[in-house]
Amino acid sequence: MGKGQIVAVLQIGGEFSTDADGHMSYSGGEAHAMLVQSDWTFNAFKQEISSTLNNLKLDQYAFKYFLPKNDKTLISISNDKDLLRMVEFHAESETTYIYVMKKADNRSKSVVANSGTPTDAFAIVPTTQDGSKRQKVCASWKNVITGVGQVFEGSKDFRDALHKYAIAHRFHYRYIKNDSSRVTAECTGEDCRWRIHASRSSAKKEFMVKKISESHTCESETVKSHRLASQRWVASVIKEKLRDSPNYRPRDIANDLHREYGLCLNYSQAWRGKSIAQKELYSPHEEACSQLPWFCERIVETNPGSVATVVALEDSKFRFFVAFHASLHGFQHGCRPLLFLDAITAKPNKHWKLLAATSVDSEGDVFPVAFGVVDDESRENWHWFLEQLKSSFSTSRPITFISNGEHRLWDEVSSVFPDSHHGYCLESLIEEFKTQLDDAWTEELKDSMVEHLKKAIYSCTADEFNQYIELIKGESDKLAGWLLEIKPERWSDAFFEGSRYGQYSCNIFGTVSEWIPTRYELSVVQLVDTIRCKLMEMMYTRRESSNAWAEVLTPAANQKLQEEVSKAHTLNVLPADTDENGSNVFKVCDGSVNIVNIAPGECTCTCQRWRISGLPCMHAIAVFERTGHNPYDYCKSYFTTGFYRLTYSLSINPIPDVIVAPALIDPAQSPATYPCPVRTRRRVGRPKEKPADPRIAIKRAVRCSRCKSYGHNKATCKVPIST
Repeated sequence: MGKGQIVAVLQIGGEFSTDADGHMSYSGGEAHAMLVQSDWTFNAFKQEISSTLNNLKLDQYAFKYFLPKNDKTLISISNDKDLLRMVEFHAESETTYIYVMKKADNRSKSVVANSGTPTDAFAIVPTTQDGSKRQKVCASWKNVITGVGQVFEGSKDFRDALHKYAIAHRFHYRYIKNDSSRVTAECTGEDCRWRIHASRSSAKKEFMVKKISESHTCESETVKSHRLASQRWVASVIKEKLRDSPNYRPRDIANDLHREYGLCLNYSQAWRGKSIAQKELYSPHEEACSQLPWFCERIVETNPGSVATVVALEDSKFRFFVAFHASLHGFQHGCRPLLFLDAITAKPNKHWKLLAATSVDSEGDVFPVAFGVVDDESRENWHWFLEQLKSSFSTSRPITFISNGEHRLWDEVSSVFPDSHHGYCLESLIEEFKTQLDDAWTEELKDSMVEHLKKAIYSCTADEFNQYIELIKGESDKLAGWLLEIKPERWSDAFFEGSRYGQYSCNIFGTVSEWIPTRYELSVVQLVDTIRCKLMEMMYTRRESSNAWAEVLTPAANQKLQEEVSKAHTLNVLPADTDENGSNVFKVCDGSVNIVNIAPGECTCTCQRWRISGLPCMHAIAVFERTGHNPYDYCKSYFTTGFYRLTYSLSINPIPDVIVAPALIDPAQSPATYPCPVRTRRRVGRPKEKPADPRIAIKRAVRCSRCKSYGHNKATCKVPIST
């Protein structure tokens, strides 16, 4: 670039503000670049600006600029000499800021010539250091993080809360650890030791704050950095306003966030935040009204006997339920009458929850029976899910349910299934118990207390249960009282009346989490069909593997039985005076006396382990060895190879056209029955969609540090080096 010219950037649509020291700053607007020659007249200067700004009429505009290193006073350009002075003053500057404002009111709308960040002036509005409105908006965010023990749904929810917490307390932070299982962050302030750490509990169901510093040692700052204005955070902030005002413009979004939170966004950031918010607001409801009814029909057509239901609700919400015929048949004919209820977050689709009813097969492996997709895990959604589940069953045998008891599930299960039993999930109970153990307990003592609890859970008699409760009570009356308050009849084998058959928890959370891809967002149709594909593969694989089994019991059940057989060899068996024949009741001595009754319809032992596990205990096996009975005849049929094969006897059929739905035959008559094609995964690379009115990208001019000319750098400079 030759001598006697400067680079300027024209902009429109921004705002001036001044701080307490009188320094003026500018934000907003759109940008246009131009060159200004030193030999131009003032009229030529105006014509070039008008041409650059799409022939804008400039008769009512005044032109102003800042002197170098002075952002307190605006200098006017009104004639040829003023223009020449501006070029001379900025001869060594890479770019120049020129403000063009209406002569009638220099505080009203203006056009800006600027370099670097695009700007445009509307009004000079003095603001305080913090801004009373920003303080009011951010006040509720100061307590989104309360301290150690606070629980979040996952790492994403924790990061969102940390984001708001940082804005409210006016500090910047950086991540030390940041993944799905743990997040550690620290303040970036100089010499500040503020730090926070959160991670998943051992059960991998709760994301909890484990450590947090009490206060910052740095001085808080006014947060204006765009680093805190991530796209998803912008979407979360504007979502409710966008619901009420669908025409909420990106420029208005940027202005509102700057005014309310002190964060500077450009047009693209605001547009992308709005795009994400629109997707979260409208996509689920649109799909519920179009794709899901069609998908339900296709499930029933390709898998006769299946149950698939979708219900559209208000506020863009819906409920979806599916139970494939092969799963229902396998549960009712091959599985024990035991169902685990759990809610799973459908990553990365955080706005959906999967409600799952899962049983276990003869091997103790997960056997999914039914799924529901809802917007939130609430009492109402669980009640609806249980009603759909009950209507799917063709038999009325009593069922034992296992859950964490949240969202009033104790009441809902007994309401929908009045003849059922309901117990605590072992992992959930242990995790709740651990939260009662504060930092005053040593790790060794904590482990000892957890072991006492597990033994109380597995206790088969009241005396054995009381023994371990007394051990806990010896360390803490409060802990023992807490355990008794949550009703031992819901979690201890000594009092539980349901039939768990040795199954206390079910890792459906881990199983389904592995099935769902975390890299791409799936629609509900694609999400459920992904699960269907995994179920189809699982049922085929397990059915084929069982063809090689030759034993009466499955391998896992047979191993448990053989362990009891090895213990029975040293036991003494004596007949007992009982019924008329005197041949069905025996005394078995192993340091204590246990009474075994092998009469048809009885099959009991006073140790209670036979009843609880469903497999003969060592006392019963000792009796069988004396009487010549076959132990396999006294095992629950749920553990046999035959029942295992019944569980997987049917197949789940594919749905060939689930990826691309059929074309609409008559959209006006049946828009819900024949939906639009299902969207596939997001393609690699930048989306093709662009902002409606994108700001012109300004590239910084390259300037040589040797000859001070533009268009090249020092390495390619052809000017000879002076000696």
